[in-house]
Amino acid sequence: MSLLRKKDVRQMLAASQGAGVLRKELSAFDLTMLGIGAIIGTGIFVLTGTGATVAGPGLVLSFIIGAIACGFAALCYAEFASMLPVSGSTYTYAYATLGEIIAWMIGWDLMLEYLLASSAVSVGWSGYFQSLLSGFGLHLPDALTAAAGARPGVETFFNLPAFVIAMLVTTLLAFGIKESKRVNNFVVLIKVAVVLLFIAIAVWHVKPANWNPALPYGMSGVFQGAAIVFFSFLGFDAVTCAAEEVKNPEKDIPRGVIWSLAICSVLYVIVSAIMTGIVPFMQFKGIDHPVSLALQVAKLDWFAGFVDLGAILGMLTVILVMTYGQTRILFAMSRDGLLPKVFSEVHPKYGTPYKATWLIGSIIALIAGFVPLGTLAELVNIGTLAAFTLIAAAIIVLRKREPDLPRKFHCPGVPYVPALAMLFCVFLMAQLSSLTWLCFVVWLVIGLVVYFGYSRQRSHLHKA
Repeated sequence: MSLLRKKDVRQMLAASQGAGVLRKELSAFDLTMLGIGAIIGTGIFVLTGTGATVAGPGLVLSFIIGAIACGFAALCYAEFASMLPVSGSTYTYAYATLGEIIAWMIGWDLMLEYLLASSAVSVGWSGYFQSLLSGFGLHLPDALTAAAGARPGVETFFNLPAFVIAMLVTTLLAFGIKESKRVNNFVVLIKVAVVLLFIAIAVWHVKPANWNPALPYGMSGVFQGAAIVFFSFLGFDAVTCAAEEVKNPEKDIPRGVIWSLAICSVLYVIVSAIMTGIVPFMQFKGIDHPVSLALQVAKLDWFAGFVDLGAILGMLTVILVMTYGQTRILFAMSRDGLLPKVFSEVHPKYGTPYKATWLIGSIIALIAGFVPLGTLAELVNIGTLAAFTLIAAAIIVLRKREPDLPRKFHCPGVPYVPALAMLFCVFLMAQLSSLTWLCFVVWLVIGLVVYFGYSRQRSHLHKA
Protein backbone atom coordinates (compact mmCIF):
# COMPACT_ATOMS: atom_id res chain seq x y z
CA MET A 1 0.00 0.00 0.00
CA SER A 2 3.01 2.33 0.40
CA LEU A 3 3.11 2.52 -3.40
CA LEU A 4 -0.31 4.20 -3.32
CA ARG A 5 0.36 6.59 -0.44
CA LYS A 6 -1.13 10.00 -1.17
CA LYS A 7 -0.26 13.57 -0.25
CA ASP A 8 -2.78 15.49 1.79
CA VAL A 9 -4.26 18.30 -0.28
CA ARG A 10 -4.19 20.79 2.58
CA GLN A 11 -0.54 20.03 3.35
CA MET A 12 0.32 20.56 -0.33
CA LEU A 13 -1.31 23.99 -0.27
CA ALA A 14 0.55 24.88 2.92
CA ALA A 15 3.90 23.79 1.44
CA SER A 16 3.36 26.05 -1.56
CA GLN A 17 3.14 29.04 0.81
CA GLY A 18 6.24 28.18 2.83
CA ALA A 19 9.94 28.87 2.44
CA GLY A 20 11.51 28.76 -0.99
CA VAL A 21 8.30 29.60 -2.83
CA LEU A 22 8.13 30.89 -6.37
CA ARG A 23 7.17 34.49 -7.13
CA LYS A 24 3.56 35.24 -8.03
CA GLU A 25 3.72 37.30 -11.22
CA LEU A 26 1.09 35.92 -13.63
CA SER A 27 -2.47 37.00 -14.48
CA ALA A 28 -5.22 35.35 -16.57
CA PHE A 29 -4.01 37.27 -19.63
CA ASP A 30 -0.43 36.09 -19.04
CA LEU A 31 -1.62 32.48 -18.71
CA THR A 32 -3.64 32.75 -21.92
CA MET A 33 -0.58 34.11 -23.71
CA LEU A 34 1.49 31.32 -22.15
CA GLY A 35 -0.95 28.72 -23.49
CA ILE A 36 -1.12 30.25 -26.97
CA GLY A 37 2.66 30.55 -26.93
CA ALA A 38 2.98 26.82 -26.32
CA ILE A 39 0.20 25.68 -28.67
CA ILE A 40 0.76 27.76 -31.82
CA GLY A 41 4.05 26.71 -33.31
CA THR A 42 5.09 23.43 -34.87
CA GLY A 43 1.46 22.33 -35.21
CA ILE A 44 0.24 25.12 -37.44
CA PHE A 45 3.47 25.63 -39.39
CA VAL A 46 4.53 21.98 -39.90
CA LEU A 47 1.99 19.33 -38.89
CA THR A 48 -0.86 20.76 -40.96
CA GLY A 49 0.93 19.41 -44.04
CA THR A 50 1.68 16.03 -42.46
CA GLY A 51 -1.93 15.64 -41.35
CA ALA A 52 -3.27 16.61 -44.77
CA THR A 53 -1.43 13.70 -46.44
CA VAL A 54 -3.35 11.14 -44.36
CA ALA A 55 -6.70 12.93 -43.90
CA GLY A 56 -6.98 15.10 -47.03
CA PRO A 57 -9.49 17.96 -46.68
CA GLY A 58 -10.85 15.93 -43.75
CA LEU A 59 -7.96 17.46 -41.79
CA VAL A 60 -10.50 19.99 -40.56
CA LEU A 61 -12.38 17.15 -38.85
CA SER A 62 -9.07 15.82 -37.48
CA PHE A 63 -8.42 19.14 -35.79
CA ILE A 64 -11.97 19.26 -34.45
CA ILE A 65 -11.63 15.76 -32.95
CA GLY A 66 -8.29 16.72 -31.39
CA ALA A 67 -9.82 19.92 -30.01
CA ILE A 68 -12.78 18.02 -28.50
CA ALA A 69 -10.46 15.51 -26.81
CA CYS A 70 -8.35 18.33 -25.42
CA GLY A 71 -11.45 20.30 -24.47
CA PHE A 72 -12.77 17.53 -22.23
CA ALA A 73 -9.31 17.13 -20.69
CA ALA A 74 -8.99 20.91 -20.27
CA LEU A 75 -12.16 21.04 -18.16
CA CYS A 76 -10.67 18.40 -15.86
CA TYR A 77 -7.39 20.33 -15.66
CA ALA A 78 -9.27 23.53 -14.88
CA GLU A 79 -11.01 21.99 -11.85
CA PHE A 80 -7.78 20.56 -10.48
CA ALA A 81 -5.85 23.79 -11.05
CA SER A 82 -8.49 25.84 -9.23
CA MET A 83 -8.39 23.40 -6.32
CA LEU A 84 -4.62 22.75 -6.16
CA PRO A 85 -2.74 25.88 -7.27
CA VAL A 86 0.72 24.34 -6.83
CA SER A 87 3.55 23.50 -9.22
CA GLY A 88 3.68 20.13 -10.94
CA SER A 89 0.49 19.98 -13.00
CA THR A 90 -0.65 16.40 -13.64
CA TYR A 91 2.03 14.94 -11.38
CA THR A 92 0.80 16.93 -8.39
CA TYR A 93 -2.84 16.13 -9.05
CA ALA A 94 -2.12 12.41 -9.32
CA TYR A 95 -0.12 12.47 -6.06
CA ALA A 96 -3.21 13.76 -4.25
CA THR A 97 -5.63 11.25 -5.76
CA LEU A 98 -4.09 8.14 -7.32
CA GLY A 99 -1.01 7.57 -5.19
CA GLU A 100 2.77 7.99 -5.27
CA ILE A 101 3.70 5.34 -7.83
CA ILE A 102 1.12 6.66 -10.32
CA ALA A 103 2.24 10.24 -9.71
CA TRP A 104 5.87 9.26 -10.24
CA MET A 105 5.10 7.53 -13.54
CA ILE A 106 3.11 10.55 -14.74
CA GLY A 107 5.95 12.88 -13.79
CA TRP A 108 8.42 10.57 -15.55
CA ASP A 109 6.12 10.47 -18.55
CA LEU A 110 5.89 14.28 -18.66
CA MET A 111 9.68 14.54 -18.56
CA LEU A 112 9.77 12.64 -21.84
CA GLU A 113 7.05 14.85 -23.34
CA TYR A 114 8.56 18.21 -22.47
CA LEU A 115 12.21 17.21 -22.99
CA LEU A 116 11.72 15.77 -26.46
CA ALA A 117 9.18 18.39 -27.48
CA SER A 118 11.57 21.22 -26.56
CA SER A 119 14.46 19.54 -28.39
CA ALA A 120 12.40 18.74 -31.48
CA VAL A 121 10.98 22.25 -31.74
CA SER A 122 14.49 23.68 -31.33
CA VAL A 123 15.55 21.66 -34.38
CA GLY A 124 12.47 22.89 -36.28
CA TRP A 125 13.26 26.45 -35.28
CA SER A 126 16.78 25.98 -36.65
CA GLY A 127 15.42 24.93 -40.05
CA TYR A 128 13.19 27.99 -40.40
CA PHE A 129 15.95 30.29 -39.11
CA GLN A 130 18.42 28.96 -41.67
CA SER A 131 15.77 29.36 -44.38
CA LEU A 132 15.33 32.99 -43.36
CA LEU A 133 19.11 33.55 -43.41
CA SER A 134 19.37 32.06 -46.89
CA GLY A 135 16.87 34.64 -48.10
CA PHE A 136 19.50 37.25 -47.27
CA GLY A 137 22.26 35.22 -48.93
CA LEU A 138 23.73 34.07 -45.60
CA HIS A 139 24.69 30.45 -44.96
CA LEU A 140 26.27 28.62 -42.04
CA PRO A 141 29.04 26.05 -42.63
CA ASP A 142 27.44 22.66 -43.45
CA ALA A 143 29.01 21.08 -40.37
CA LEU A 144 27.03 23.44 -38.10
CA THR A 145 23.63 23.22 -39.80
CA ALA A 146 22.42 19.84 -38.49
CA ALA A 147 23.30 16.81 -36.39
CA ALA A 148 25.51 14.11 -37.86
CA GLY A 149 23.62 12.06 -40.45
CA ALA A 150 20.60 14.34 -40.46
CA ARG A 151 21.12 15.43 -44.09
CA PRO A 152 22.08 12.62 -46.49
CA GLY A 153 25.00 13.52 -48.72
CA VAL A 154 26.01 16.52 -46.58
CA GLU A 155 28.81 16.46 -44.00
CA THR A 156 27.03 17.68 -40.88
CA PHE A 157 28.10 17.43 -37.25
CA PHE A 158 26.29 19.84 -34.94
CA ASN A 159 23.08 21.90 -35.14
CA LEU A 160 24.43 25.21 -33.85
CA PRO A 161 21.23 27.34 -34.22
CA ALA A 162 19.17 24.71 -32.34
CA PHE A 163 21.72 24.61 -29.52
CA VAL A 164 21.93 28.40 -29.29
CA ILE A 165 18.17 29.03 -29.20
CA ALA A 166 17.67 26.39 -26.49
CA MET A 167 20.38 27.98 -24.35
CA LEU A 168 19.01 31.49 -24.90
CA VAL A 169 15.57 30.34 -23.73
CA THR A 170 17.18 28.67 -20.72
CA THR A 171 18.98 31.91 -19.82
CA LEU A 172 15.73 33.87 -20.06
CA LEU A 173 13.88 31.40 -17.81
CA ALA A 174 16.71 31.39 -15.26
CA PHE A 175 16.45 35.17 -14.83
CA GLY A 176 12.81 35.15 -13.79
CA ILE A 177 9.20 34.51 -14.79
CA LYS A 178 8.41 38.26 -15.06
CA GLU A 179 11.01 38.73 -17.79
CA SER A 180 9.97 35.50 -19.48
CA LYS A 181 6.28 36.46 -19.56
CA ARG A 182 7.06 39.84 -21.10
CA VAL A 183 9.00 38.25 -23.95
CA ASN A 184 6.35 35.54 -24.40
CA ASN A 185 3.42 37.99 -24.47
CA PHE A 186 5.13 40.24 -27.02
CA VAL A 187 6.12 37.36 -29.30
CA VAL A 188 2.69 35.71 -29.07
CA LEU A 189 0.94 38.89 -30.20
CA ILE A 190 3.23 39.07 -33.24
CA LYS A 191 2.77 35.46 -34.32
CA VAL A 192 -1.02 35.55 -33.84
CA ALA A 193 -1.04 38.66 -36.02
CA VAL A 194 0.90 36.75 -38.70
CA VAL A 195 -1.60 33.87 -38.59
CA LEU A 196 -4.58 36.26 -38.82
CA LEU A 197 -2.93 38.07 -41.71
CA PHE A 198 -2.41 34.75 -43.50
CA ILE A 199 -6.11 33.94 -43.05
CA ALA A 200 -7.21 37.36 -44.30
CA ILE A 201 -5.02 37.21 -47.43
CA ALA A 202 -5.07 33.52 -48.34
CA VAL A 203 -8.82 32.93 -47.98
CA TRP A 204 -9.41 34.69 -51.32
CA HIS A 205 -7.28 32.09 -53.12
CA VAL A 206 -9.23 29.01 -52.00
CA LYS A 207 -10.54 26.73 -54.77
CA PRO A 208 -13.47 24.66 -53.44
CA ALA A 209 -12.68 21.95 -56.02
CA ASN A 210 -9.61 21.04 -53.94
CA TRP A 211 -11.94 19.96 -51.12
CA ASN A 212 -13.32 17.18 -53.30
CA PRO A 213 -13.18 14.36 -52.26
CA ALA A 214 -13.62 15.62 -48.74
CA LEU A 215 -12.60 12.31 -47.12
CA PRO A 216 -10.27 10.55 -49.61
CA TYR A 217 -9.26 7.94 -46.99
CA GLY A 218 -12.54 7.79 -45.14
CA MET A 219 -12.93 8.31 -41.41
CA SER A 220 -9.91 6.10 -40.71
CA GLY A 221 -7.77 8.77 -42.36
CA VAL A 222 -9.47 11.45 -40.28
CA PHE A 223 -8.77 9.50 -37.07
CA GLN A 224 -5.16 8.88 -38.07
CA GLY A 225 -4.81 12.58 -38.83
CA ALA A 226 -6.27 13.42 -35.42
CA ALA A 227 -3.65 11.25 -33.72
CA ILE A 228 -0.92 13.15 -35.60
CA VAL A 229 -2.19 16.71 -35.22
CA PHE A 230 -2.94 16.15 -31.53
CA PHE A 231 0.67 17.31 -31.10
CA SER A 232 -0.56 20.70 -32.29
CA PHE A 233 -2.62 21.18 -29.12
CA LEU A 234 0.12 20.37 -26.63
CA GLY A 235 0.84 23.26 -24.33
CA PHE A 236 -2.42 24.15 -22.64
CA ASP A 237 -1.50 21.65 -19.90
CA ALA A 238 1.78 23.54 -19.38
CA VAL A 239 -0.31 26.49 -18.17
CA THR A 240 -1.16 24.54 -15.02
CA CYS A 241 2.56 24.11 -14.30
CA ALA A 242 2.58 27.84 -13.50
CA ALA A 243 -0.07 27.51 -10.77
CA GLU A 244 2.26 28.49 -7.95
CA GLU A 245 3.30 31.70 -9.74
CA VAL A 246 -0.23 33.01 -10.43
CA LYS A 247 -1.67 35.96 -8.50
CA ASN A 248 -5.24 34.58 -8.40
CA PRO A 249 -4.85 30.90 -9.35
CA GLU A 250 -8.34 29.68 -8.46
CA LYS A 251 -9.94 31.88 -11.13
CA ASP A 252 -7.12 32.72 -13.53
CA ILE A 253 -5.81 29.21 -14.28
CA PRO A 254 -9.16 27.83 -15.55
CA ARG A 255 -9.54 30.96 -17.68
CA GLY A 256 -6.02 30.65 -19.09
CA VAL A 257 -6.43 26.95 -19.92
CA ILE A 258 -9.82 27.26 -21.59
CA TRP A 259 -9.24 30.56 -23.39
CA SER A 260 -5.91 29.53 -24.91
CA LEU A 261 -7.26 26.18 -26.11
CA ALA A 262 -10.41 27.75 -27.59
CA ILE A 263 -8.53 30.48 -29.47
CA CYS A 264 -5.97 28.06 -30.93
CA SER A 265 -8.62 25.50 -31.92
CA VAL A 266 -10.50 28.09 -33.99
CA LEU A 267 -7.29 29.23 -35.70
CA TYR A 268 -6.25 25.64 -36.50
CA VAL A 269 -9.59 24.75 -38.11
CA ILE A 270 -9.65 27.90 -40.26
CA VAL A 271 -6.00 27.60 -41.38
CA SER A 272 -6.32 23.89 -42.25
CA ALA A 273 -9.47 24.58 -44.30
CA ILE A 274 -7.74 27.38 -46.22
CA MET A 275 -4.55 25.39 -46.87
CA THR A 276 -6.34 22.30 -48.22
CA GLY A 277 -8.52 24.63 -50.30
CA ILE A 278 -5.47 26.22 -51.93
CA VAL A 279 -3.22 23.17 -52.38
CA PRO A 280 -4.36 19.66 -53.46
CA PHE A 281 -3.65 17.62 -50.34
CA MET A 282 -1.19 15.15 -51.94
CA GLN A 283 1.18 17.99 -52.76
CA PHE A 284 1.91 18.35 -49.06
CA LYS A 285 3.75 15.02 -48.99
CA GLY A 286 7.34 15.49 -47.84
CA ILE A 287 6.81 19.21 -47.23
CA ASP A 288 7.91 20.61 -43.86
CA HIS A 289 6.78 24.17 -44.62
CA PRO A 290 3.13 23.70 -45.71
CA VAL A 291 2.09 27.31 -45.06
CA SER A 292 4.86 28.58 -47.33
CA LEU A 293 3.81 26.07 -50.00
CA ALA A 294 0.22 27.36 -49.87
CA LEU A 295 1.52 30.89 -50.38
CA GLN A 296 3.63 29.80 -53.36
CA VAL A 297 0.67 28.08 -55.00
CA ALA A 298 -1.45 31.19 -54.36
CA LYS A 299 1.29 33.38 -55.95
CA LEU A 300 1.81 35.19 -52.67
CA ASP A 301 5.59 34.79 -52.44
CA TRP A 302 5.96 38.33 -51.11
CA PHE A 303 4.25 37.16 -47.91
CA ALA A 304 6.59 34.19 -47.37
CA GLY A 305 9.04 36.26 -45.31
CA PHE A 306 6.28 37.13 -42.85
CA VAL A 307 5.39 33.44 -42.52
CA ASP A 308 9.02 32.52 -41.86
CA LEU A 309 9.08 35.20 -39.16
CA GLY A 310 5.84 33.87 -37.67
CA ALA A 311 7.20 30.32 -37.66
CA ILE A 312 10.44 31.38 -35.99
CA LEU A 313 8.60 33.35 -33.32
CA GLY A 314 5.96 30.65 -32.94
CA MET A 315 8.50 27.94 -32.26
CA LEU A 316 10.49 30.21 -29.94
CA THR A 317 7.59 30.51 -27.50
CA VAL A 318 6.89 26.75 -27.71
CA ILE A 319 10.47 26.05 -26.63
CA LEU A 320 10.10 28.60 -23.83
CA VAL A 321 6.86 27.19 -22.42
CA MET A 322 7.84 23.52 -22.77
CA THR A 323 11.19 24.11 -21.05
CA TYR A 324 9.38 26.10 -18.36
CA GLY A 325 6.91 23.26 -17.78
CA GLN A 326 9.73 20.72 -17.53
CA THR A 327 11.56 22.68 -14.82
CA ARG A 328 8.40 23.19 -12.73
CA ILE A 329 7.54 19.50 -12.77
CA LEU A 330 11.08 18.63 -11.65
CA PHE A 331 10.75 21.33 -8.98
CA ALA A 332 7.60 19.68 -7.60
CA MET A 333 9.03 16.14 -7.69
CA SER A 334 12.23 17.29 -5.97
CA ARG A 335 10.27 19.10 -3.26
CA ASP A 336 8.50 15.80 -2.54
CA GLY A 337 11.84 13.99 -2.20
CA LEU A 338 11.44 11.86 -5.33
CA LEU A 339 14.33 13.64 -7.07
CA PRO A 340 17.53 15.24 -5.67
CA LYS A 341 17.09 18.46 -3.71
CA VAL A 342 19.06 20.46 -6.28
CA PHE A 343 15.98 20.57 -8.56
CA SER A 344 13.91 22.52 -6.00
CA GLU A 345 16.49 25.13 -4.95
CA VAL A 346 15.11 28.63 -5.65
CA HIS A 347 17.36 31.56 -6.54
CA PRO A 348 17.19 34.19 -3.74
CA LYS A 349 17.07 37.10 -6.21
CA TYR A 350 15.22 35.83 -9.28
CA GLY A 351 12.79 33.47 -7.54
CA THR A 352 13.32 30.63 -10.05
CA PRO A 353 14.50 27.01 -9.69
CA TYR A 354 17.69 28.11 -11.41
CA LYS A 355 19.79 24.95 -11.04
CA ALA A 356 17.05 22.79 -12.50
CA THR A 357 16.56 25.32 -15.29
CA TRP A 358 20.23 25.36 -16.29
CA LEU A 359 20.55 21.58 -16.11
CA ILE A 360 17.42 20.78 -18.10
CA GLY A 361 18.04 23.58 -20.60
CA SER A 362 21.56 22.29 -21.24
CA ILE A 363 20.29 18.76 -21.84
CA ILE A 364 17.63 20.03 -24.26
CA ALA A 365 20.25 22.09 -26.11
CA LEU A 366 22.68 19.17 -26.41
CA ILE A 367 19.97 16.80 -27.68
CA ALA A 368 18.88 19.41 -30.22
CA GLY A 369 22.48 19.97 -31.32
CA PHE A 370 23.72 16.40 -31.61
CA VAL A 371 20.69 14.17 -32.26
CA PRO A 372 18.85 14.03 -35.62
CA LEU A 373 15.44 13.82 -33.98
CA GLY A 374 13.26 13.48 -37.06
CA THR A 375 9.60 13.41 -36.15
CA LEU A 376 8.90 12.91 -32.44
CA ALA A 377 5.23 13.81 -32.65
CA GLU A 378 3.91 10.31 -31.98
CA LEU A 379 6.18 9.63 -29.00
CA VAL A 380 5.34 12.96 -27.42
CA ASN A 381 1.63 12.43 -28.12
CA ILE A 382 1.36 9.04 -26.43
CA GLY A 383 2.84 10.39 -23.21
CA THR A 384 0.47 13.34 -23.18
CA LEU A 385 -2.59 11.24 -23.95
CA ALA A 386 -1.69 8.88 -21.10
CA ALA A 387 -1.43 11.84 -18.72
CA PHE A 388 -4.77 13.26 -19.90
CA THR A 389 -6.45 9.89 -19.37
CA LEU A 390 -5.20 9.63 -15.79
CA ILE A 391 -6.13 13.21 -14.89
CA ALA A 392 -9.69 12.61 -16.09
CA ALA A 393 -9.87 9.48 -13.92
CA ALA A 394 -8.50 11.47 -10.98
CA ILE A 395 -11.33 14.01 -11.23
CA ILE A 396 -13.88 11.23 -10.71
CA VAL A 397 -11.89 9.77 -7.81
CA LEU A 398 -11.46 13.07 -6.00
CA ARG A 399 -15.12 14.06 -6.39
CA LYS A 400 -16.01 10.94 -4.40
CA ARG A 401 -13.09 10.98 -1.96
CA GLU A 402 -12.92 14.72 -1.18
CA PRO A 403 -16.33 16.15 -2.09
CA ASP A 404 -16.00 19.06 0.38
CA LEU A 405 -12.72 20.49 -0.92
CA PRO A 406 -13.25 24.08 -2.14
CA ARG A 407 -13.43 24.26 -5.92
CA LYS A 408 -13.58 27.64 -7.64
CA PHE A 409 -14.22 25.88 -10.95
CA HIS A 410 -16.30 22.72 -11.36
CA CYS A 411 -15.82 20.46 -14.36
CA PRO A 412 -19.37 20.10 -15.74
CA GLY A 413 -21.05 16.75 -16.22
CA VAL A 414 -18.94 14.63 -13.87
CA PRO A 415 -18.48 11.67 -14.34
CA TYR A 416 -19.56 11.85 -18.00
CA VAL A 417 -17.21 14.59 -19.25
CA PRO A 418 -14.11 12.98 -17.65
CA ALA A 419 -15.24 9.62 -19.05
CA LEU A 420 -15.48 11.15 -22.53
CA ALA A 421 -12.00 12.65 -22.10
CA MET A 422 -10.67 9.17 -21.24
CA LEU A 423 -12.50 7.61 -24.17
CA PHE A 424 -11.18 10.12 -26.73
CA CYS A 425 -7.61 9.91 -25.41
CA VAL A 426 -7.48 6.11 -25.35
CA PHE A 427 -8.96 6.02 -28.86
CA LEU A 428 -6.28 8.38 -30.17
CA MET A 429 -3.56 6.35 -28.43
CA ALA A 430 -4.82 3.28 -30.28
CA GLN A 431 -4.14 5.03 -33.60
CA LEU A 432 -0.41 5.31 -32.86
CA SER A 433 2.17 2.86 -34.20
CA SER A 434 3.44 -0.24 -32.39
CA LEU A 435 6.98 1.21 -32.40
CA THR A 436 5.72 4.26 -30.53
CA TRP A 437 4.09 2.01 -27.94
CA LEU A 438 7.30 -0.01 -27.57
CA CYS A 439 9.42 3.12 -26.99
CA PHE A 440 6.86 4.41 -24.50
CA VAL A 441 6.87 1.16 -22.52
CA VAL A 442 10.69 1.09 -22.44
CA TRP A 443 10.77 4.63 -21.05
CA LEU A 444 8.23 3.69 -18.34
CA VAL A 445 10.28 0.63 -17.37
CA ILE A 446 13.34 2.84 -16.93
CA GLY A 447 11.20 5.09 -14.73
CA LEU A 448 10.21 2.16 -12.52
CA VAL A 449 13.88 1.23 -12.08
CA VAL A 450 14.68 4.79 -10.96
CA TYR A 451 11.69 4.86 -8.60
CA PHE A 452 12.48 1.61 -6.81
CA GLY A 453 16.23 2.24 -6.87
CA TYR A 454 16.19 5.84 -5.61
CA SER A 455 12.90 7.69 -5.18
CA ARG A 456 10.78 5.35 -3.08
CA GLN A 457 13.10 5.36 -0.06
CA ARG A 458 13.77 9.12 -0.26
CA SER A 459 10.14 10.19 -0.58
CA HIS A 460 9.10 12.61 2.17
CA LEU A 461 5.96 10.54 2.71
CA HIS A 462 8.15 7.45 3.28
CA LYS A 463 10.26 9.30 5.84
CA ALA A 464 7.13 10.58 7.57
